[in-house]
Amino acid sequence: MQRRFFPVSLHASSRTASFTACAALLSFAAPLSAQVSAQVSTQVPAQASTPTLAPVTVTGNPLGSSTAVAPADQLSGTGLVLRSQSTLGETLSGTPGVSSTYFGPNASRPVIRGQDGDRIRILANSGASIDASGVSYDHAVALDPIAVERIEVLRGPGALLYGGSAVGGVVNVIDNRIPREAVTGITGRADIGLSTASRERGGAALVETGSDRYALHVDMFDRRTSDVAVPALLACTKPGSPSLARRICNSASYVRGGAVGGSLLFANGYIGASATTYRNDYGTVAEDEVTIGMKSNRYALEGEWRNPVALVKSVKAQFSRSDYSHTEFEGATPGTQFRNSGGDYRVEVKHAKLGPLEGVVGLQGERTRFAADGTEAFAPYSRTRSDALFVYEEWAAGWGKSTFGARAESVRVESLGNPLVARFVPAARSFAPLSAAAGLAVNVAPQWQATANLAFSERAPKDYELFADGPHVATGAYEVGNAALGKERSVNLDVGVQWKRDHDTFHLSAFESRFANFVSLQASGTRVVGADTLPEFTYTPVRARFRGFEASGNVRLLQSPATLDLELRADSVRAINLDTNEPLPRIAPWRAGATLAWARGDWGVRVGFDHFATQSRVPTGDLPTSAYTLWTTSVTWKMQRDNWNALWYARIDNAANTLAYSATSILTQTAPGKSPLPGRNLKVGVQLNF
Repeated sequence: MQRRFFPVSLHASSRTASFTACAALLSFAAPLSAQVSAQVSTQVPAQASTPTLAPVTVTGNPLGSSTAVAPADQLSGTGLVLRSQSTLGETLSGTPGVSSTYFGPNASRPVIRGQDGDRIRILANSGASIDASGVSYDHAVALDPIAVERIEVLRGPGALLYGGSAVGGVVNVIDNRIPREAVTGITGRADIGLSTASRERGGAALVETGSDRYALHVDMFDRRTSDVAVPALLACTKPGSPSLARRICNSASYVRGGAVGGSLLFANGYIGASATTYRNDYGTVAEDEVTIGMKSNRYALEGEWRNPVALVKSVKAQFSRSDYSHTEFEGATPGTQFRNSGGDYRVEVKHAKLGPLEGVVGLQGERTRFAADGTEAFAPYSRTRSDALFVYEEWAAGWGKSTFGARAESVRVESLGNPLVARFVPAARSFAPLSAAAGLAVNVAPQWQATANLAFSERAPKDYELFADGPHVATGAYEVGNAALGKERSVNLDVGVQWKRDHDTFHLSAFESRFANFVSLQASGTRVVGADTLPEFTYTPVRARFRGFEASGNVRLLQSPATLDLELRADSVRAINLDTNEPLPRIAPWRAGATLAWARGDWGVRVGFDHFATQSRVPTGDLPTSAYTLWTTSVTWKMQRDNWNALWYARIDNAANTLAYSATSILTQTAPGKSPLPGRNLKVGVQLNF
């Protein structure tokens, strides 16, 4: 099979122009900020001597309390700067319970507790992020970590608030493109980063201004990379590239975009809107001459009215519209084109305390229309409509907190056929998923807390799971949908314990998810497509179990005059097809890591490693992956001035230049040896806030 592509443009002249503009912005920002504002952007962490509030993870915690019953993490400030990679999946990979699908350095979704694809809900400011990344591993997420303020991860069943597609977890990418608070004068941020492995040149800038009546936001970002360096000689047939090089063939990329937004502020709330554009031209790495040209536009409207009437603390509503498309090119010839457009709405009403209870009642809906045209359109045109009613309640007391809630959905999935492909015919299915969950956090001792979460979740099958019928290059197979699929049902249990004393912390959680009818691609024969014979796989319901744990902790080794902390982490997940007693594919092996973090004044140094075990628990016919250890180190320096501050940083990823292959990447099976993890990479940069 041949795929058509568009060559990624990485011209030196445009790269130079981009960074000249970013440098000019940096030189302009400091004196400007000294004249108009003494406010420091909240994205940058304060000095060690400045007291800070504990971060509140809002995803899965709609009441904004400081205690989250469900396991959750967030990346922001220096932590996000030192973890940021070119994709969302790689940025989050290594956080507790999270790995990535790693389809090379340009396309990677998060994998949470062994589950990926449309069991992981990716949100933009708690609203839908509509793209085609859940359809195929080689499709990138239409969000870029370089342009965000905070990323929140909710592990475990998030279906209660965000739908059946969140049964594995939720990733919420948060920015301030719709300002929610007043801005005094002019504030902003500028980032510049350079790296060696991919020859990355990346920059982002945002400016905000306003008064007590309005707030405005503008941002832009641009990042260009070349083929990524690896510690192995790899073959390459792409014209103009060396036939043998220590780089991943066809892994260059060019990402750019920006947004404008604004809000009107009033005494009891705000209303705002934003428009965002995202463009990404990148190599797919599975095939040496295939690239993807992607574009996405998103428009959002959001507002909140606090204390509108008695017994109602707030009413919050958000609406968005997205238009996504990408074309796969070979040479200059366009091939298969994917389009996904639609919108979503979300309305939350937070009620005042009713006795010991306070909570949220909400409505959520989504409309999408998907189309694929070309020789590799493995799924028909389709239309999906979903609406849901949910309720979430909390009861807080001196002993701790309990949470419970329920969600009822109505989902309709339609195949609209395809006028050019006779095998796709019109069809429709309707589903009524129901979900319920309960959680408990108990203060068992002054420094100890125990948590437990139990959820029953139902997920409606996706359009491609029902109606696919065609060759899918990303999986190296001919995929066949199953129009008779029912709702995917699961029971999910999570228990945990955490301890905190001053700077010393410890957290351990264990989980188990059992699926009565986990929708899995199962071998069903072979299929001849032109001159090729492909293995055939059919979406089939099987009984499945996911089981594992996550552990993390911090030990303060030195307190004064410098601090020295030892950060520890480990996790493991095992997933099995209970019908065959075989492991499920693409499950991360157990891993453990540690980091020494030293800080004194404005300086910080981190040195750490993560060890990934051998993954030999694979289905029959799949290849195991070898163990490996990745070392990282970083140095940071915070420069504080009256009206601005800067974070200078240098970090080295894979410092030992270890050759490693990801157990969670489909490429490890379909193109063995072709796409290892990136080799040693030095990244230096600065983040300026004014």
